Amino acid sequence: MKITRRHAVALLAGSMPAVSARRAAAQTALEIAPGPFQPSGESFRQYQCPDWFRDAKFGIWAHWGPQCVPAHGDWYANRMYDEGTRIYKSHLEEYGHPSKFGYKDIVKLWKADKLDTDSLLAMYKKAGARYFMCMGVHHDNFDLWNSKYQPRWNAVATGPRKDIVGLFQKSAQKQGLRFGVSDHLWFSYKFLAISKRSDKEGPFKGVPYDGNDPQYEDLYHDREAAKLAYEKLTVSEIGIDEDWKQQYFHRIKDMLTQYQPDLWYTDGPLSFGKVGLSLLAHHYNMSAAKHGGKVDVVYTGKNPPFAAGLDYTCDAGGCVLDLERGVASGIMPDPWQTDTCIGGWFYDTNVTYKTPKIVLDMLVDIVSRNGNLMLNFPLQNSGELDAAELKILSEITAWMAVNSEAIHGTRPWKIFGTGPSTQVSAGPMNERNRKPLTADDVRFTAKGKSLYAFVMGWPEKEAVLTPLGLSSPQAPGKIVNVELLGHQGRVPWQQDASGLRVQMPVEKPCDYAIALKATLA
Repeated sequence: MKITRRHAVALLAGSMPAVSARRAAAQTALEIAPGPFQPSGESFRQYQCPDWFRDAKFGIWAHWGPQCVPAHGDWYANRMYDEGTRIYKSHLEEYGHPSKFGYKDIVKLWKADKLDTDSLLAMYKKAGARYFMCMGVHHDNFDLWNSKYQPRWNAVATGPRKDIVGLFQKSAQKQGLRFGVSDHLWFSYKFLAISKRSDKEGPFKGVPYDGNDPQYEDLYHDREAAKLAYEKLTVSEIGIDEDWKQQYFHRIKDMLTQYQPDLWYTDGPLSFGKVGLSLLAHHYNMSAAKHGGKVDVVYTGKNPPFAAGLDYTCDAGGCVLDLERGVASGIMPDPWQTDTCIGGWFYDTNVTYKTPKIVLDMLVDIVSRNGNLMLNFPLQNSGELDAAELKILSEITAWMAVNSEAIHGTRPWKIFGTGPSTQVSAGPMNERNRKPLTADDVRFTAKGKSLYAFVMGWPEKEAVLTPLGLSSPQAPGKIVNVELLGHQGRVPWQQDASGLRVQMPVEKPCDYAIALKATLA
């Protein structure tokens, strides 16, 4: 029978099981908020990144959800069903076989019992973050808000029984931080197909995992997903059911409509052709309606799009390009973002965290190239940071107290920097190839008549900046004053044809990169 919108609403009100209700919703049109944007690549070329994002430079992310419970890191909901892997073995030992104790049972152990969003975001603001992002939904198909289209498997219905997205949003607003939500949902259909397998060896050989139980189809997806279970798990849209694409639309539209975030992040390219384009138009149109026609929100996505011939990419305009764990090779013409983590994405007791120096070197380097850094601090099951994370955060806070004026509100200079570590392989997932930055490396930012030169290590007695010479190719013109941020008192300096020379004081003003502020005539 043909399902009308009236039928769909009735079903969603509870007259049929959740899976049937979702399938009914999938038949409704891709309705979006009215406004200047339509679901086409050409329409999005009128978009301009708002200044608040260009000025912010630094954001913090809580990549957090039920997969934090076992404290074994990312992709737990998938790898617990991957026979023979480290996570499968630890799950077997800690919780039992996934035919009996599956991911549906893990989500109930997520408590967030010590979550204090006000305190967390106050610390993040003090550390220099100007925006905060929480997870909305990961590949695990579990929504972190009071979800209309995932009524059983969301953080209000089970687990912590709290509107996680709503709590973080209210705290962000109290702190004056811009608020973002991340969406990883599109890949869920493939991600959870593995739950429909069974062991090939051992005492449970042939016993189906709990993903085969029809009463949990609303979490693990319907049994059509089983056709993917024995195929190679590819990060693509190939093999994803059309009904799931419609379900994705309704879930993410619900999230965007309820919270109207300042930033919407998707873990991948804009997905499912017109579905993704419609969601983006909805996001922008809601903002335009609130701000007298001006779009004041950001969408960050990744390239390239999955759909062949789709006339839309983030580097062609229309959104902010996100390079996961990566960096651009030079100064990008438009603002962009690196998202990375101090360790693994979800909380992991076995991970080694990045040092404060690595984090701050990345921040300065990215900002010099016209980018923003969004840094994940993975929370524990309780909703708290551990002691090592708090130490890293305190080091960032101390450095920002000295140097934030050379970060926030700045723009790129003529060149992003000089030194032995300027050449990098551009693109996502390249941060492991970064070389440690030293006093021989310099990065530049600018604001008005102020030019900031970050020396990425403590120089021996004197910092020599050849690009600031009167005869250099970049020649900034005459410098009338030089300061060392955080240092009380003057520093001797001299500008001539060959460069700018600045004598260093006895004591460092801060650990890690130091910032010289040159005032131009």
